[in-house]
Order: sequence, then structure tokens, then C-alpha cells
Amino acid sequence: MKSFYKISLIVILLFTITGSTLYISDKTKTQLSEKKKSFLKRQAELDKYYSDKKLGSFVENGKTLFRLFTPNAEKVTLVIFNKADDEKGKEYEMTRDEDSVWETELEGELYGKFYGFNVKHKGKASVLCIDPYAKAVASFNDYFTPRKSIVVKEGNYDWEGDEWIQMDWRDLIIYEMHIRDMTEHISSGVTERGTYKGLIEKGKRGGIDYIKSLGVNAVELLPAQEFANIEVPFKKEMKGKLNTWNPYERNHWGYMTAAFFAPESYYSENVREIKWNEWNGTDARSINEFKDMVKAFHKEGIAVIMDVVYNHLSEYEFGNLKEIDKEYYFRLDENGNFIAESFCGNDIRTERPMMRRLIVESVLYWMKEYHIDGFRFDLGKLIDWETIETIIYEAKKINPDAVFVCEPWGGGYDPAGFSLRGWGSWNDQIRNGIKGENPVNGHGWIFGKWYGNNSPQRIKSYVNGTLVRDQYGLFQKPDHAVNYLESHDGYTLGDFIRIGLGDVKPDEVIKDVDKNAKLSATQLALNKLGALFLFTSRGITMIHSGQEFARSKVIPHNVKVDDPHKGMLDHNSYDKDNEVNYINYNHAELNSELLDYYKGLIELRKVFETFRRARHEDVKFYNIIDNPFAIGYAVSFKNESFIVLKNADRGMDEEFMLPDGEWDILVSPEKAGTKTLGTVKTNLIVKPSSGYVLKKR
Repeated sequence: MKSFYKISLIVILLFTITGSTLYISDKTKTQLSEKKKSFLKRQAELDKYYSDKKLGSFVENGKTLFRLFTPNAEKVTLVIFNKADDEKGKEYEMTRDEDSVWETELEGELYGKFYGFNVKHKGKASVLCIDPYAKAVASFNDYFTPRKSIVVKEGNYDWEGDEWIQMDWRDLIIYEMHIRDMTEHISSGVTERGTYKGLIEKGKRGGIDYIKSLGVNAVELLPAQEFANIEVPFKKEMKGKLNTWNPYERNHWGYMTAAFFAPESYYSENVREIKWNEWNGTDARSINEFKDMVKAFHKEGIAVIMDVVYNHLSEYEFGNLKEIDKEYYFRLDENGNFIAESFCGNDIRTERPMMRRLIVESVLYWMKEYHIDGFRFDLGKLIDWETIETIIYEAKKINPDAVFVCEPWGGGYDPAGFSLRGWGSWNDQIRNGIKGENPVNGHGWIFGKWYGNNSPQRIKSYVNGTLVRDQYGLFQKPDHAVNYLESHDGYTLGDFIRIGLGDVKPDEVIKDVDKNAKLSATQLALNKLGALFLFTSRGITMIHSGQEFARSKVIPHNVKVDDPHKGMLDHNSYDKDNEVNYINYNHAELNSELLDYYKGLIELRKVFETFRRARHEDVKFYNIIDNPFAIGYAVSFKNESFIVLKNADRGMDEEFMLPDGEWDILVSPEKAGTKTLGTVKTNLIVKPSSGYVLKKR
């Protein structure tokens, strides 16, 4: 693999001398200049390190080897523990080679043993750190999350012939979901609630059977690599960290990775609340349970995509890469402080050769060991281009159809750059153009309004995949556009519409959550209209869990937490391991008309290639003069011919003249699917906030 990692000097401009320096004394300028030179020299020296040696713990020829890369540590020892909660273990010296790899080997196959590395830096006390390559970890549930790595035996799982789900990216219909949230609510009917095992229980109201019934062909798991579940105490300072924002003291979504090769152990615990000051993951059963989950989805023809976080590390825990080698693994300013463009406390220096290697090997490991079909990269723009290019190059050797998509922001914004490198990106243009950016004063097309620089021409470009050939387009081809209206971030689409219509105020206290969840006729119409646009646009289609029934996230008004937003709609529920995030299947039944409409659109997209394969030139738009919020077009592919008609104006009907012939109605304002709902000729009047799909007989 070494040939694919170029060892190059990455020169970071730490500060730029501008006109403002005229007000700095010559002495200060000299001091700053010397500090910058010293800093750059130190970084250049660190950049030279690279090793081909296998890292982590592994068994060879009856011996167990342990290796850790850290160029700046002055001493590293291995500590072996018999139990996770042992305070003291047996310590072994490690030797450093010329590539800064510290290693030692012990007699015997030490499977099941717990271990850590005592890392000592000059002028600092030694810190017990986990192995960055640990395949399983035991975690103590408090805000600093002490962890111990576990020696595990690999390659003995029975996959029963399972392989990756391989498909054209344009065929993907992704269901973004949280493992625990899908079955933790009592309405799921699941026995092992909130777990890997519970997610794949058959014959239950929630979980895999529900997901299969929707018709989606891929799930995107919110982070499931071992992460920091607990944040520092609310309004108390701990080691320089003051939590003023999270009264729940929890990190529920998982965007604080701790171990890049280990599955999250909390999802193996059938508990209603996390057990503080106890150990999770001591038996490493999450390894096989994660594999069981992937295998079960594959048996249903559903691909598994992982949301991964390689741009920053868990901010609060102690004993990880920050203590192993802060200077090597993280982007620092000239004073040695963390740079945090991620707004998460620290940014990983992905351009470091050995950090790049860790990221690439982590991705390949999940593909090979867990049969993962694809990845969504959190804050992808914080990862350097060489690492981005290396990831997809190496992964496609293993699975040419492996899915790679990202958030194209974080330290910049460049969907076009990712598309040029063969990556897909979340398409925030279609999200903001169709839904809007803010439910209070930033409404989009479904409300009969234009957000930002949107226009009839922009709306047409979204139909065709938001391509660079169109003004403001982002992507080289539709395959790279991840079209969505809702994700885990922000208000749900249902709540965006509730607030946008003025039916609920952002600061309104809601006590009857069932009444709030039930859609009004207007709310239902706007939810349907947004979904219709989404599923008839070219690109990758993604919906968030619960979007199909206009899920509402209401903070319980009586929650026993010091939350000033109790009872209100939640637009940032990352910290809530409670009913705000759990999928309530009673609400799916409450809004069954919308649920069935989504199922019908999913079936329509899967059955007819036109909505996935049509080219730019295959789409012929109506020239509509009197109504800028109406859009109509004819689209054909092979032997399929369709008319798609939508009217987002809130008060005006729009009449469309139809081409000669008879047209079957497959989607109406009430229903969607592949069965004929009736036929039309000559013309069709589309009422406000509604749409149709017609297929030529």
C-alpha cells in the first residue's frame, strides 16, 4: 500500500501578513516570524514518518504482537489487564524502531485480554491510551470515557455466502437512520429494543420489517463506530471544559468517534437508559451482532452504508490520539492549540501520512470484515484531497460499486471538487430550494416562495441532477447528487412545514404530541409535494427515518432536565436519548396516507428506469408564463414516456395541455404508485400544492 501514500511536505500558512501588521512592533514581528519558522520546521520533521508495519494487536505464530505509532513520545509501555475494571495490570517495555513504531511481543494467543498503551511525553505524566487500531474496546461510562482495548480473533464469522449489495448509485434509495432510535420506542414491539439484535427481529412492527415494507434499498446508519456517549457535566467545568449547551450531558447521534475499527458497544445493551459508571463492551459481542445486522439487511436486498467521522475525535474523553501524539495527529495553531473548524474541539490532520493510512485502512477494514457497502463522510471538506482520492481508489479495488458520499462542507464548501473525484455529496441546493432554509423566514418552493437565488430555472436544474452544465450546478453527473429534504440535522420536514405554515410556533409548548403529529390537510399536501419532487429528480435519493410520516420531534414538556426548550419542537436533537428521537410507530399509523404515498413513490422510482436514468436531453419542460411556481415536463427513456406536473402556488390552479394520446395517472394528489388510478386526455388541471405523474399508454 505504501506506493499510494505520498510522503510530502504540507505547508500550512499559519498567518498572513496584511496591512494590519503595520500596527505591530518590529520586535513582535520578529518573534512571530521565529515562532512560525520553528513551528513549520517541527511539522516538516514530523511529516517524514511512514511505516509499512501492521499496527494494533494481532496474533502470529503463537505470539501476540502489539504496535503503536507515535513519533513524539519519549516512552511507551504495554499494559495487559485480565478484566476491564482492573486498575492495575502487568506492564511490558516497548521498543521504538526507526519509523517511530513502538512494539513488543508476548508469548501465547492473548485473545480476550484487555490492554492499553502507557504513553509518556516529555514534561508530562504518562497516560493509558487505547489502541487506535483496536477492533473492540471496553468503555467506562462517564464523561472522560476511560477505555481498554481488547485482543480479538478475526476471520471466524460465518457469513453464509453473504456479499456486498452492488448497484448503480442512481438506483439508491437511502433511508438514513439511527440504530437505537428504530426500535427503542415501545411501539416497535421489539424484544431487544435499541440494539443491533432488535433492529433485525422479524415479525415486529418496527425495525427491519418496517424498513423493508417501505421499499428502500439502502440504510445509512448514523455513526456506529465506538463513540463518546457522555458529555461533561452541565454548567460544571472539568479540565478546562465548561458545558453550557447540553443539559442532557449525552451525545446520542455519535459524531464523536473514539475507535475507528470497533463497533459501538452501547447498541448491544438492551437498556432503557445508559448505565453511568459501568463498563460497556467487555465481551466484544458487538462485533458479531453488527455482522448479524449487516447480513440480515443483505438478505432483504438492502445495502448498508455507514456514516463515519474522520475529521475530529471525541472532544472530552482522555486517553486517545490526543494523548498518543497531539502534535502529529491534529491540526494546531502556532501556539500548539487545536484548530477546530469542525466546531468539535479538534480537527484531525488527515494529511499526515500515518493518519491518512489509519483512515484508509479503517474504511477497507469495514468493507472486508463487516461487508459494508458504502460510506457517508461527516464534514468531508475537512479531509484533504489526497486522502479523499486514496480512499476511493483503494476501496474500488475491493468493491467497484462501493458508495462514497459526504457532506461537502466543513473548512470550506466544494461539492464540485468531490464530484470531480468520483464522490457523491449531499445536495443542499435541492434541499434549500424545494423546502427552504429556515421555517420562519426562509421558505422554499413548496410554500410558493423562492429561497435565496432560486428561480424556475434553478428548480428545473434540480430535476436533472443539479449538473454543472446548468447555472449554479454542482455535479459532473446525477450519480453524485444526494438529493434530500430532511436529515438528522435541523427540523424534520414535517416540523419545518408545521412551523412554516404558522400552525406551530418555534417557541410554542406542545403538550399533546399525538394531536401535534396528526397532519392537517395543508400540511399533508406540502409533505406530498416535496416528496413528489424528490422522487422524480435524477440522482441518489435519501430520506430520513420518519420523514415518510412527517415525524415530529417534540421535547417532552415534563422531561426532568434543565432544558429551557421543554415542550418545543427540536431542531438539533443530537443530545437526546429519549422519545424526541425514538421512532413512534403509532404516528406512522396516524399519518398512514402520507406513509402509503411515500411507499408508492419509492415503488414508482424502482420500477421505472426513467426517473433514475433519463438524460438531460430526455427532459422537455413546459413553457409556463402565468405561474412561476408550476413546473411540468415530459420525460422519456427507452420505451417509457411520462408527464410530470407540479403546482406549488398556494392559491392558483394550473392547467396543462397534454400531448396526444391517453395517459394513465400513476400519482395523484391523493395516491402514488405504479397502478393506474385513472386516465386523462387533452388537458389536466393541477390544484394548488399538488402534483401528478402520468404514463403514456
